[in-house]
Amino acid sequence: MDAITSETPASFSALEAAIAQVHGTLSPRLRQIAEFALANPNDMALETVAVVAERAGVQPSSLIRFAKVLGFDGYTDMQRVFRTRLVDGMPSYKERVRTAGSARGLETPADVLDHFALAGIQALEHLRQEIRPEELDAAVALLRGAEHVYLMGQRRSFPAAVYFGYALGQLGRRVVLLDGIGGMIREQAQSMTPRDVLLAVSFKPYSDETVEVCRLAAGRGVPVLSLTDGSLSPLAPLSTVRLVVDDAQVDGFRSLSATMCLAVGLIVALGKALETPARAPAKAPSRRKPRA
Repeated sequence: MDAITSETPASFSALEAAIAQVHGTLSPRLRQIAEFALANPNDMALETVAVVAERAGVQPSSLIRFAKVLGFDGYTDMQRVFRTRLVDGMPSYKERVRTAGSARGLETPADVLDHFALAGIQALEHLRQEIRPEELDAAVALLRGAEHVYLMGQRRSFPAAVYFGYALGQLGRRVVLLDGIGGMIREQAQSMTPRDVLLAVSFKPYSDETVEVCRLAAGRGVPVLSLTDGSLSPLAPLSTVRLVVDDAQVDGFRSLSATMCLAVGLIVALGKALETPARAPAKAPSRRKPRA
């Protein structure tokens, strides 16, 4: 298979962006590798092609094809880029949680709580490192300028959507919670206009309803502000502003500690922005001729 990317990635961030770019065009097997690679970058950096293939559930030859799709000569060349992430000091908090969890068994309720608390702390540290100031500024600007804020979050993401509804209402914002009661989610979303904003929260496995509403909003020119978990999220290409939240996960149980921290931060920042009057446009100079 020929390379799809126009330029071979030289850094981990460029590699991550390249994987996200080609993800939708890959075969199911290569897409499986792409998702494994971004979820387990330490394995990609440190393990042999045979070990990675076994853990990813693919053949070693598939890993080599995946590397060539991204413009590399082979797996070893791609692995060097994954290793730059370790050299640059970008350890995944997931790997740190996994390492901490393997150090001792979780035998008592206190052990379990301690492990979840540690995972939450590391998720919050990761949030601080990864969220860029310009992304937060853009998110606040969208919320400030919207006539209505439509809120979408299903299943585990629903508490975050409800919190946004409560907090935005306290700030005097007009909010519409898309709860889909009676199977009317699409009908509820039909009233969105480009003067509004859709704030969507969704994590893997992504809610089909949330993706559908985001697709509807993007098609109608409605700005989409998403809180989601990575560049492979189906919300990513539909978003005007995307805030990545990689929340704590222990043995399949995922908390909302980082998600709710980000939500509170956005609300407080928006409240401060609303206290500052928007600048009025400068008046054009008068063109009236002076009286004779």
